[in-house]
Order: sequence, then C-alpha cells, then structure tokens
Amino acid sequence: MSEAVPLVDLTPWFEGSADGKREVAARIDEALRESGFLMITGHGVSSEERATTRKLARAFFGLPAETKAPYAVSVGGRGWLPPGVEANGYAEGTPTPPDLKESYSVGASDQVGVPEIDAFWFQPNVWPSEVPGFADAATGYMRRMRALSDELLTIFAAALDLPADHFTRHTGHPTYTFNINWYPPMTHVGTPEPDQFRIGPHTDFGTVTILDRQAGVGGLQVYTSDGRWVDAPFDPDAFTVNIGDLMARWTGDRWRSTRHRVLPPDASAPDEDLVSLIFFYETDHDARISSLGPPLGHTAYPEVVASEYLHEKLAAITVSD
Repeated sequence: MSEAVPLVDLTPWFEGSADGKREVAARIDEALRESGFLMITGHGVSSEERATTRKLARAFFGLPAETKAPYAVSVGGRGWLPPGVEANGYAEGTPTPPDLKESYSVGASDQVGVPEIDAFWFQPNVWPSEVPGFADAATGYMRRMRALSDELLTIFAAALDLPADHFTRHTGHPTYTFNINWYPPMTHVGTPEPDQFRIGPHTDFGTVTILDRQAGVGGLQVYTSDGRWVDAPFDPDAFTVNIGDLMARWTGDRWRSTRHRVLPPDASAPDEDLVSLIFFYETDHDARISSLGPPLGHTAYPEVVASEYLHEKLAAITVSD
C-alpha cells in the first residue's frame, strides 16, 4: 500500500545541505514517475492551521440548506457547490451520477485587468457572514499552500536538473483553487447509486495538488500503474500530493497524472463524514506550456495556453441542468 503512495520527508530540503536537497529531489522524481502521488512531512504547516480551517468549514456545511443557498455556485464559481452539481467521472468521458459531496470553493482573486480572464479565473471570493473567522482562516491557509506549492515546483525543477525557476517563472500571478469538500454520511445522503462516489474516478488538471484529508472507510483510492485501485495510506502529519494533467504534459509524461477517487459512504460506517482541504495549483493564466520531451520526457506534446487547456477540463465535469 505504501509503495503506491510513498512518504517523503521534506526536512532535508529545508535544512539546506546539498546532499539533503539532492536526496529529496531524487525521491520525489521517483515517486512522480512511479505513482504520481506521494505524502510529504516536514512541510512546516502546523496542525492547528489545518484544524481551524476544517472546523470553520464544518460550521458552514452544518448550516441549514436555506442558509447556504445564497452562496450557491456552479463549478468554477466562488462559494458553495451544493450536492449534484459536479460529477468528476465525466472528465474521463464516463457518465456517472453526481458526486456525493458539497464543497466551498475559493481561490486566486488578484485580478489581471482582462475582463474575460478575471471573470472566470480571478473572481472575488465570497465568504459566509454566518461563520465568523472562516475568511481569515481559509485565506491564511491558501497563502501557506501557495508558498508550499511554489516550493514543490522548485523541488520538481531540481529533480529534473533544470534551473530552479523552470516552473515558478510561470507562477508570478497564478490561478489556483481551494476547495473544501464535505463528504456527508450515509445517514444524510442515503444509499449511493451504482457507480456513485464521493468523488468519481478522475485525474487532476493543473500542476500540483496538495490535499489535507481525514482517514475513513469511504476514503481516497489511487489507481496503480499495474491497474489496481488501492487505499491511499494515511498519516495525520502528512499532506497527500499529486500532479495534474498539465504537469504531466509539461514533463512529456515522465511523471504520472494518476487516476484517483473517493469511495462512497459505506454501510459499515453510516455516520462517517469527512472534510478534505484541497489546494489545486496551476500557473499564470497566459503561460505557454511546452513539453520537455525526450530525453527527459517520453512525449513532446504541442504547446498549450494554460487557461484555455484548464477551462476545457473544468467544463467537462460540470453537471448540466
């Protein structure tokens, strides 16, 4: 199980010795080639920051539906994604029932002055007045995740023996999304339909995803290179990290954008509900992404503009009315 999602301690990277940095970079290269997923400790983000954000999000999700309704948005919006608006399995071209979750979605909001770009990628964040402190906690958490994402991109560059800013030169004004997902218990949502998941099988779309999750029966599974679904291991101190389609393309498929899913609530734990904090990092909206290609990568993909590529991916998982 641990081989499917290896654990990497970032402490030697931050301590600064050349040998320590090389070891961390090599381990991450190996993890992304073989798994596409890893867990990281030594990241410097306190358990209190994570717990506070989760606690305040739970307070929002626990509000009556009519109180949450004014914050309702569709996929790509800023606010509450109610049940039924998202089906991640559609990203693979597989029609599935909607995912069994609710989300609160915020993200990059520092606008670039291009109306059509700002209207989608840099929307103002909306915060529920009913939950004091939620805005401050979530904004602070996003700030920490952006810094950690850039650090991971710097490690990625070192792993490929590239200039330190090979990836981060494209994240000066990046797009990113912070989704807080609530996976309600079976006692709340009822028995899942056939092929219905908390999140259906999919790959992520951007450069790097940082996940803070809770252990559960209906938890995260990853798809191994030999074609098996396995439960992701859990460490309460670790973040789970994976790359998305854009990064896999950038590296010419040297690294795997790995399928994963979140299992539906299980009858063995009918009262289990989980809250996940998920930070999806991307690039500058106008970044032109060219594959590294051989010999570092396996495939030299045509160049894409990041925002155009990602917008198409997001549209695929939105459930139509």
